[in-house]
Amino acid sequence: MGKISRTWSLMSASWAVLKQDKEILTFPLLSGICCLLIFASFAIPIVSSGSWALPAENASTQQQIAYYGIMFLFYFCNYFVIVFFNSAIIACAAIRMKGGNPTIGDGFRAATARLPLIFGWALVCATVGLILRIIEDKSKTVGKIVAGLLGMAWTVVSFLVIPILVIEKKDPISALKESTALLKKTWGEQLVGNFSFGLIFLLLNIPAIILIVLGFVSGSGVTLITCIILAVIYLIFIALIQSALQAIFQAAVYLYARGGEAPIGFETELLADSMTTK
Repeated sequence: MGKISRTWSLMSASWAVLKQDKEILTFPLLSGICCLLIFASFAIPIVSSGSWALPAENASTQQQIAYYGIMFLFYFCNYFVIVFFNSAIIACAAIRMKGGNPTIGDGFRAATARLPLIFGWALVCATVGLILRIIEDKSKTVGKIVAGLLGMAWTVVSFLVIPILVIEKKDPISALKESTALLKKTWGEQLVGNFSFGLIFLLLNIPAIILIVLGFVSGSGVTLITCIILAVIYLIFIALIQSALQAIFQAAVYLYARGGEAPIGFETELLADSMTTK
């Protein structure tokens, strides 16, 4: 309950920033549209060919290279889009939390000016993602556990990479090293995130489920379709909010870790407790 309460407070502080710059939601919206287009561009030809399947244990090297090569390209394209628009959000959030008044143009200019860095970080993320996927594929039970643990560790040590790319313009590897160093310097060794945006938003998705259930219970086809449409719109809106709030929070944690003081709109104690040791 303490973790949920802390997360809610962090979300509220991030929400206060978002309310001042609602246009920031443009970035996760565009990110989602681009990711859907990327998914379609990969899924349609793959489904049409009917040849997409996990290579068998005795599969040839060429088959495995083709399978994981396509997966790597898919990961890279998605990561590039996500990192680009998150960079724009973080740039705007940093301006706001430093007392400025950002615009959508500020976010796009910041992200565009860092395209080579974003490209490089997307390559790193895609490589890590592919490695974790291979580990998971090679051993369904043990692999999932190992990949899950490694994935959590990666999420923590890379938490400040995008803010560092955006604000300090460091290359991806240097940014990763700096992210790890900043987190260790501020919170110590063996870090874990002491918050859970995902859990809160999972709870916020419940109204959409209830709406769909009510549609089925009504026994009316029109009512069901209406409820499904409303639920989908609600879920999209919640997803946009979640993406924006998480990026704003990343910017706040970075500014606190770098300067030792909480940025405008956040409490020092709240940010100090956002990370903890195992």
